[in-house]
Amino acid sequence: MDAFSSSSFSKLASPTVTLPNSKTISTHPGPSHAPHLNISSVRMENKPQTSTTTTSKTKPPTSNIQIPSLTVSSSIGAEKKAETTVTTRMFDTLNDFINNSIDPPLRPAFDPRFVLSGNFASVDELPPTDCEVIQGSLPSCLDGAYIRNGPNPQYQPRGPYHLFDGDGMLHSLRISQGKATLCSRFVKTYKYTTEQSIGSPVVPNFFSSFSSMPACLARGALYAARVIIGHYNPAKGIGPANTSLALFGNRLYALGESDLPYAVRLTPSGDIETLDRHDFDGKLLASMTAHPKIDPDSGEAFAFRYGLLRPFLTYFNFDADGNKHSDVPILSMARPSFVHDFAITKNYALFPDIQMEIKPMKMILEGGSPMILNPAKVPRIGVIPRYAKNDSEMRWFDVPGFNPVHVVNAWEVDDGNAIFMLAPNIISVEHALERSDLIHGMMEKVRVDLKTGLVTRQPISSSNLDFAVINPAYLAKKNRYVYSGVGEPLPKISGVVKLDVSKGEFQECTVGSRMYGPGCYGGEPFFVARAPENPEAEEDDGYLLTYVHNENTGESRFLVMDAKSPNLDIVATVKLPQRIPYGFHGLFVKESELNKL
Repeated sequence: MDAFSSSSFSKLASPTVTLPNSKTISTHPGPSHAPHLNISSVRMENKPQTSTTTTSKTKPPTSNIQIPSLTVSSSIGAEKKAETTVTTRMFDTLNDFINNSIDPPLRPAFDPRFVLSGNFASVDELPPTDCEVIQGSLPSCLDGAYIRNGPNPQYQPRGPYHLFDGDGMLHSLRISQGKATLCSRFVKTYKYTTEQSIGSPVVPNFFSSFSSMPACLARGALYAARVIIGHYNPAKGIGPANTSLALFGNRLYALGESDLPYAVRLTPSGDIETLDRHDFDGKLLASMTAHPKIDPDSGEAFAFRYGLLRPFLTYFNFDADGNKHSDVPILSMARPSFVHDFAITKNYALFPDIQMEIKPMKMILEGGSPMILNPAKVPRIGVIPRYAKNDSEMRWFDVPGFNPVHVVNAWEVDDGNAIFMLAPNIISVEHALERSDLIHGMMEKVRVDLKTGLVTRQPISSSNLDFAVINPAYLAKKNRYVYSGVGEPLPKISGVVKLDVSKGEFQECTVGSRMYGPGCYGGEPFFVARAPENPEAEEDDGYLLTYVHNENTGESRFLVMDAKSPNLDIVATVKLPQRIPYGFHGLFVKESELNKL
């Protein structure tokens, strides 16, 4: 749930929906008098693929909350299956009535014909498939896997749909000795597996299904009925795990902030397996951020969750072995706010409390988004010691006009008496959920003086920037370089720039850039050091990785760029056997780390 939807999708080509009988139906919006197509659901079927590698079928023992079987007939008899099919059709009919008559997707930001157009449209799963390196060669330090998460709805939505609502799909490029293997798999969440076994969507889309009182009552009643008759158990999870990934405690997790993490692994052949919905031995009872911070020196992980009920913000951490420590409720946050990301330093954790607040009742009664701008609210940054036992040590500093959704990094100066934070300040943040083409991310460096309380801000770049990364070894430390996606407009990324944030005020901080070319768009870059074990290596000595899609040819490629060069020179290009839809966040996992999962 990490990029932003946009009504500018109408400029892209309209998709088509292919039904099992091979008939193709255009989903291009017609005139208002055009008849509705009463399709209860359309399954995104996995087309047979020819794989040149062998998929491992051996699964390691797992723990925590196990994923249910994907085969309905293996758990219920023929009579029960027939009964379930009849019930499912009844619910689908009711759902169609709601979508067509009570709450049709009228706004472009919630209309799947726009939201899922072009390269935002879903793709099938792809088993491990060999790829061709068509330019340069893959450096040996990239032996491992680059994995990116993003939304990919299992079923073509019939009603309102928001980009954040899609089922999570992982796109992994396994690299070994200069060769690459691509694999795309859904995260097998409880939501995904249950809906796959039933044959249609069950869980209402949070960001788009409750935009009015009639819609809330109708979809809420339908969902409650499914729960009552046993179609769905929300206690087993409702999230799509579609936002990011994190590696800590020798486990790799697919994350979405509406649910628990899902542990995943890569097989030797490059296939992706979902292991379990991980509750850390019963210590994580509710959701977790999709942006935990992993200390590169200690291996500890720091995280939080936000919610609609008190405490509206809860902070917690994990040791290097992945053991969760006690929750720290932040009671000084007085109202539910949209806290998507945060930062850590050597001794502190920093939370931006922006003007976007969560007001579901206002959405239901007045329509619109569940997250509403509060123009009277003064944004602030909360600073709490890393290992605080309660929020009595939390200090809040007002930062008028500062509304970051993502945070790049933070570090301490002046013997820990001041803190710098790097983050893109989202101008016109009220449009973040529905009109991201109208927002502008301005990279800023904010200084918080812990002694005097004085807060100062320095603009780093006037470009429209977001999805920015650093060398991961510099997390919570002073860094010099930032690599950021260029929005044109967001959520599309037309290129990447390299910023030198050590430069003074009014100095040009852009020291490198690469634009992908007309009709070509990528996503968040990821930095991989050339020699991560070398303590003398320079901060920018490494490579940038990303997927790039060419809308003119319909092809996707994997790019490796030299992070040290002024033009971010392309070191290697891999032609991919399947389109990679635009998505959210990813990471690189070294071969040695993959072997420990």
